[in-house]
Order: sequence, then structure tokens, then C-alpha cells
Amino acid sequence: MVRRAGGRSQSRFDHPVEEELLRAEEAAAILGVKRATLYTYVSRGLVRCVPEKGTKENRYLRADVERLKTRHDARAGHAAVASGALRWGEPVIDSSVSRISEEGLAYRGHDAVELAARGHRFEDVAELLWTGHLPGESTSWPAPETPWDAGGHTEPPGRGTRVSGSERKASRSALLISPAALSAMLPRDTPPLSALAALVPLLAANDAGRFSAPAEQDRVRARRLIRHLGAWVCVAQAPGRVSRASKEATVAASLATAWDAKPKRTAELINLALVLCADHELNTSTFAARVTASSGADLYACISAALAAISGHRHGGACDRVEALIAEVGRPERAAQVVHGRLRRGEAVTGFGHRLYLKGDPRTPPLIDAALSVKPESLKVRVARAVMDTMRDAGHPPPSLDWGLVVLADALGLPSGAATVLFSLGRTAGWVAHVLEQREQGHLLRPRARYVEPPPR
Repeated sequence: MVRRAGGRSQSRFDHPVEEELLRAEEAAAILGVKRATLYTYVSRGLVRCVPEKGTKENRYLRADVERLKTRHDARAGHAAVASGALRWGEPVIDSSVSRISEEGLAYRGHDAVELAARGHRFEDVAELLWTGHLPGESTSWPAPETPWDAGGHTEPPGRGTRVSGSERKASRSALLISPAALSAMLPRDTPPLSALAALVPLLAANDAGRFSAPAEQDRVRARRLIRHLGAWVCVAQAPGRVSRASKEATVAASLATAWDAKPKRTAELINLALVLCADHELNTSTFAARVTASSGADLYACISAALAAISGHRHGGACDRVEALIAEVGRPERAAQVVHGRLRRGEAVTGFGHRLYLKGDPRTPPLIDAALSVKPESLKVRVARAVMDTMRDAGHPPPSLDWGLVVLADALGLPSGAATVLFSLGRTAGWVAHVLEQREQGHLLRPRARYVEPPPR
């Protein structure tokens, strides 16, 4: 919230280009209120607005107006509430995994930022989300089997060597999904998230016991799956690193090795990012995972559904847009020119403000502080700081999680697309937690559609 020269408080935000804006009289008409009441809603943060360039007028976000109208219409029945609930509206699913409130984000009652700041391993936080109990000692997940040579090729057993049944099974699995084999199927410029999305079904095909598995077995399966994802992130560009990354002790260390990161604190700071991204209530990808789980699909299918959802430009793709903006600015001294030019043209400056955190996303400052502690002189970090300072000075909300992830990735020298991977791989912990919770609840998620007559032709 910021206060304009006229003294009226208003909710300012970074609105995507596709979001429709309304004039004051239009917004008031939809709500059936006077303009003075509309201004009250704005001051309370219920409806957000943006200034109309060259005038003293504001424009109001239609989605906020319609959501508020839905809440007002609740007295008339449940249909309006159900419809609005699918658009950042009222809660529709009971969950004990995480909670977003004015106090911030909590995982099973534990403050997420505190868990990250105290250095809890990502694996410990995942176990907390899955079981409700934070391990007293650091958790170690078994490293996945790696029957490959340094180049990522399967190593056949020597002639005359006796091979056990379990070794034969591992070998068959490696032949199907060895790093070199998957790398050969992928273009070299494949984004890491796309490579991981290709890996999951291959892992599923080699796990015949994945169907209708008990919760404990799926937790074992989840640990193995997430360890694979952390090690295989480089498979399209450097399949030879997968085996070395798989042998690391933690998911964060696997990522650091897979990306061949040089700073000494890389694994520690990657862990920080993973913990801060571990869950965020019923976001789009989590909802996709829960819907899939409710159908009885196996864990791999649920994770694949979530990966598909997070690949969308309105969800996980935000980090890619932040990277593109930093590249467009190029130099710190150009930040004001580029930002003001975008605002003048009515274009979005990606990654500022969050609908659920009116005072700013609490996950972002720890990431930015971490980046500045590693390499504040990095050109990309300095450009990012200049953009954030320009937006702050213009009265816009604080940067979102996406900026924190991108700035940290740049400070650590990670490749393009790494921020999106940190976001997605961290979120796998929450996806698994919600899959397990949905199965425990036992019902099929099947909302109804409200039929609307098409307009006459």
C-alpha cells in the first residue's frame, strides 16, 4: 500500500498485460456501490488499482472487482462462491500442509523463513511437510543407483561376472534412462525443467510397484524421485555430470554439482532457496497434483501433472520473464529508462507485488540478502538491484519470490533457467505432501460447470 499526494491510500501492483482494467464508474457499477465505497475497498486492499498515465484517474483490476462481487453474492447461494473460489477466491480444500496469513508462510505450523534461516535441510523440511514432524537430526536420503561411466553411459558387467537379480533390475533401468541416452533424445538447448519433465515418465515406466502404493512406500518413492531430479537437471547439456551429482549427500549439493557451480556456499544457499519454495498452499501446480491424485493416479503422474502446470508462463515462467527483463536492461544506469518506458506504455514490470502478501513476500528478502553476501559486484545482480530500486522509488510493491530466485542464481553463476528449477524442485516437497493428503481425504475432486447459454449468432 502506498499513499498518493492527494492523501488517499490505494493498492498499487504489477498487473500482467492480460489483466483487464476498469474505470471507476465501471467497477462501481459491477459492485452496485457508489464510487466512495469503491475507494474504501481500495484503501482496505480488497481492490487494487493502477494510475492512468497522464491523468489523475486510476484503473481497477476486474479480477479483484469480480472476486469481491462474488463474496457479496454469497448471501444469494453457493454457486457464486464456488465460481469465484477458482480465481483466488475463498478456500475450497481443507489442508494442514501450509498456511498463508498476515504473519507470513508456515509449514505445518513452522515459520518457513525461520526454517530456512536456521539452516534446516530441504530434506528435513520435506519430511515435515509429509509427516507433520520436523526431524530432530538432519535427514539423509539414499543416493540413487548410478550404474554409468563418467560419460553417462551404462556400464555392462564384465565377462564372467555374476549379476544378482537386483543388479540386473538396476541395469535394465539404467539402459532405459541412462543420462547419455536421454541426452541424445533432447536438443542441447532444452530448458532444464523440460528435461526433468521428460525424465519423470521414464522413471515411472521402470517402477512396476507404483500403483495404489501405501503412504510409506510413496514417501520412499518420493525421496528417490527428488534425488533423481536434483542430479539430472544438467542432462541435456552435461550428461556426464549426472553420476557425480547423484553421489552427493543432499539435493542441494546435487544441484550445485550438476550445475558445476564454483562459489563455496553454493549448496548452502541453494538449500535456502529450496526450503523457501517447498510449499505455498493451493497454487496452480499443487492443485493440478491434487486433482490428479484424487483420480487414483500414481505419484509420478501427479508430479508430471504439477510440472506441466508450473511450466506455464503465468506460474513458473515468471522467473524466465525476470531474467529477460534483466537482460533487456543490460546495465544498472539503464534501469530507470527501461522501467519508466514500460510503465509509460502500460506494460508490466514483472515480479512486483503478490496477491497474498500485501506487505511484501517474506520469502524474497532472505534470497536477495544471500545473493548480496556472495557476489554483490556481479553485473546482473547490480542490474537487478537498480530495477528493484527504481520500482521502489516509483511507489510500487516489493519484489516477489521470482526476483529473489533470479538474483541468487545470478550471484552463484548458475545457468539460465536455474531459478525456475529452484522454484520447481523446491515445490516437489509440497506436491508430494498434498498428494499424500489428498489420498488420505479419499474423495474425487470433480467440480461442476455452470452452463451458460452461448450468445445468439
